[in-house]
Amino acid sequence: MAFWARHTLLPSDRFFLVALLALVTVCGLLPSVDEAWFPVTTLVVPLFVGGLVLRMASLLLLYAATAGVLVALERVHGTGVVRPGAVVVVALVAFMVVFVARKRTRLGLQGTRGETMLFDLRDRLRAHGLVPELPPQWHTDVVLRPAGGQAFSGDFVVATRGRRGGRTLEIALVDVSGKGLDAGTRALLLSGAFGGLIGSLAPHGFLPAANDYLLRQGWDEGFATAVHVAIDLETGEYELISAGHPPGAHWVAASGIWEVREAEGPLLGVIPGSTYEGVSGVLGPGDALLLFTDGMVEVPGQDISVGIDRLLGEADKLVADDFADGARRIADSASGNVADDRAVVLIRRHGTR
Repeated sequence: MAFWARHTLLPSDRFFLVALLALVTVCGLLPSVDEAWFPVTTLVVPLFVGGLVLRMASLLLLYAATAGVLVALERVHGTGVVRPGAVVVVALVAFMVVFVARKRTRLGLQGTRGETMLFDLRDRLRAHGLVPELPPQWHTDVVLRPAGGQAFSGDFVVATRGRRGGRTLEIALVDVSGKGLDAGTRALLLSGAFGGLIGSLAPHGFLPAANDYLLRQGWDEGFATAVHVAIDLETGEYELISAGHPPGAHWVAASGIWEVREAEGPLLGVIPGSTYEGVSGVLGPGDALLLFTDGMVEVPGQDISVGIDRLLGEADKLVADDFADGARRIADSASGNVADDRAVVLIRRHGTR
């Protein structure tokens, strides 16, 4: 066994394995001292720790040592110490631990590094959605709400202020097919790619390039919807371009109404060589532009226009406060599909005419 361990185990495992083998030995001696305080099930402690820090070969060796300790206890003390129920508990814990360890070993990870990587990926996805610093008269609120309170969302935002000397703000709100972790992993890949495209191309070139990129992935559920807006921060002129996405809404302070701005275009990742036409407008002082995903307005059995009217009705209530904290408040008040990821982007231009 020493030869096998020397030639099979990785150096990083040997320290942990020796320490856990010693712990298994100690746990095997403790029931002899005081069975009331140290039952045989104490052996699950080194098994659980081993599942976190050992690779599969090392873990199997730990299991063999644990089984040997149980046999030794049985022979020395008899069934008074090693009861069938205790053996079943140890065996069940060992089975669950090896199931988790197999997945971790496939990824080549040790300990809780897998969870750490997921947190890092989630933070990176959120970082891609940070809107660059804007002039004092402009403000942007972004809220992303994953379905079911999960950490990952299929909705994401990319933004830049790189064209024309920082005069143009570009924001894209993307909704990847699916929801939760499955959609979140695809959203992470796409957010990095789309973050590199936005601002590097003319506004009309962003969605066609995003469509071509998505088609090259060859995913079974590879489609996405997106809305892209480019705003001149000096004049307030904007162009909104959509790829199968719900329309945007423009609050016109002069008339006190919401104007639904709907641009037509096919989904991303479905039709090669797709073209996208936009709609234009001007955000004057006091105006706002609202973007959202279908999870905010789609309700099973209802037309989407009903959900949009309801959403804009809630947004109307925020006008008196100049839409302060508007994206969060709109997301909280919406009655869309709570089983779907939801996102809201609110762009405001302060001031008076």
